[in-house]
Parts: sequence; structure tokens; C-alpha cells
Amino acid sequence: MFSLNSNPERAQSPVHHGQAKLEDGPFHLSMRWLRKRFLSISTEEVSFVKRGFAERDQAARHHLEQIGLAFLEGYHVALDDEQLSGLASRLNTIEPMLRGFAFEGAAMGLALLDFFTPWSKSRFETFLNGPGAAHVYMAHVGLGWALARLPIKIERSLKKLDPLLGWLVIDGYGFHEGYFRWQRYLKNLAAPTRISGYAKRVFDQGLGRSLWFYSSADSARVPDIIAAFPLSRQPDLWSGIGIACAYAGGVERPELERLSKAAGYFRPHLAQGVAFAVKARQRAGNLVRHTEAASEAICGLSASEAAAITDAALVNLTASDGEPEYEVWRRRIQARFNESA
Repeated sequence: MFSLNSNPERAQSPVHHGQAKLEDGPFHLSMRWLRKRFLSISTEEVSFVKRGFAERDQAARHHLEQIGLAFLEGYHVALDDEQLSGLASRLNTIEPMLRGFAFEGAAMGLALLDFFTPWSKSRFETFLNGPGAAHVYMAHVGLGWALARLPIKIERSLKKLDPLLGWLVIDGYGFHEGYFRWQRYLKNLAAPTRISGYAKRVFDQGLGRSLWFYSSADSARVPDIIAAFPLSRQPDLWSGIGIACAYAGGVERPELERLSKAAGYFRPHLAQGVAFAVKARQRAGNLVRHTEAASEAICGLSASEAAAITDAALVNLTASDGEPEYEVWRRRIQARFNESA
């Protein structure tokens, strides 16, 4: 994993070479070398041995590690394709189950390139509005990974993003911290210090997603880990588990049914997370068997029906009582599943 201990101003210094230099072949080659040298992330970083994650069984471990590898593949492809030419076509060669994670990784790579090359800083936006549009949810999450590693104020970045989906950046930040710093956030139950207010709740949704990986998709262990957190944080953690079990997968339907039962009072939050995951995959055109299974086992609906609930909850959506649109959206979906319960 690369570090960002170097001075950001130093990292941005190539701008002083002038615009004409940007077209020089040697300059492009040197920049490509620098990107790979300082931004490259080893595949070891997503191994369960390196991360210190639980290993419930070999199949679950392999499945979740493949997700990490797909993320890194997308990330490194983005670093290598500075002009975005052919980026989407390369990412779309990845199998549907893993493709969204590759787009997520690509978004992270492009966001970091925007930061370190301020003379050309529209890669992420171009990607989001172009080849990455179908994966808009995952792209925002990938941006959150990038912001987690940059010395900037994370919440300030939300002002430039979509007022609804921009909150997924905080979700991505929460996942990143739980995945790479689980001792602090999942074992010692620390709260984030770089964000405040409602952002902390969305952080916990992302943290819940990381818990799915940390526990090796152990539906028996997840409830106990969440129960150790303060009660006020548990609903958002369950929401994150719902997203992860439906989007990432790793278990069969009987375990999903046990997870739904174990959620108890928080089942509407779990179901809301599942519905989010279903919608994200539906929009990207990469629905898979385990997502369908999660929707049926936890939401009691087909994937298309669960996705329709998220769409219906967007009608006349506005911020209310100091809560942003994103929270109103989540509450509407949770209310729908609370009624069914």
C-alpha cells in the first residue's frame, strides 16, 4: 500500500514544467513511471493474511479476495490509461460479478491522478459522466477510497458532488478505514475524527460493509460484532452489512436467512442495504445469483421488486428536518420494509 507522507506540493511540482512539456513523449513516460512507482498498490494488500482477517472457510476467503484483486485491477488500469481511452472497454472484460469493483478501483485511481496532476484534474468527473455512468454508485465509493488517503478535508469535497449520491463518498471512506484499520474501528470501536455530524452515520454504513470482509462473510459472527457497538451506531452498520451481503456476496441463501433473523429490530436497515446493492447492480447491468438470493431471503422480494422500491423512494425527494436527501431516501426504504415486517 502506498503512503502519502510526501509533501503534496512536491508531488504537484511537475506543473512548473509548462503545458508544452505535457505533450512530450519522455515526459509522459516519466509520469507513467512515477504513477506506477508511487501510487501502485501490491496485490498482497487485499490478501486475508496481510489484512489479518478471519478465515471462516477457504471458499469465502477466495471469493472475497477475488473482489479485492478486481478492485486493484481497475485501479491500476486507470493509472495506466491517463486519457481514459479504452478504459471502459478494458474494465468491461472483467466478469459481471467483479466488474463493479473494478470500476470502483478505477474511480479511486482517477481521483488520485486528479489530485497529483492539478493541471489536468477532470478525469474522475469525465469518467463519472461518461464510461463510468452505469457504475455511478461504485464510482462515488471509489472516490471515498481516494479521499481517505489524501490530506484534505473530506466533507468539503461533498459540495462539488451530487447532493444525493455524493454521500457514498463517505461510505467509501468508512469502508476503507474498516478494511485497512480494523483494529481501530472494528475492534476498538473508534469513531471517525475527520468528519462530523451526519457524515459519521454514512461512515458507519461503509464500516458495516468492511465488517463483511473482516468477518469473512460469517453470518453467525456479524451480529455479535455489531452488538458491541453503541446502540446508536448499530442501524447504519446493519445497513452496510445489507449492501455487502447482496453486492459482494460470499454465502448461500440459508446463511442469508439466518442473518435476516439475527438482525431482529434492525432488519429494515439490513433490507434497505440489500435494496441499495440490488439497485446498483441493476443499473450497471450486472445482477448475479447471490444478489437475487439476498433480495429474496432478506427483502422477501425479487431483485427487480427491491430495486423498484429504491426508485419509488426517490419521488419528490427533498431534505427534511435537517436531514439530507440521502437519509430521507434511506428512511423511506426502511419504512417500506418495516411495514412488510
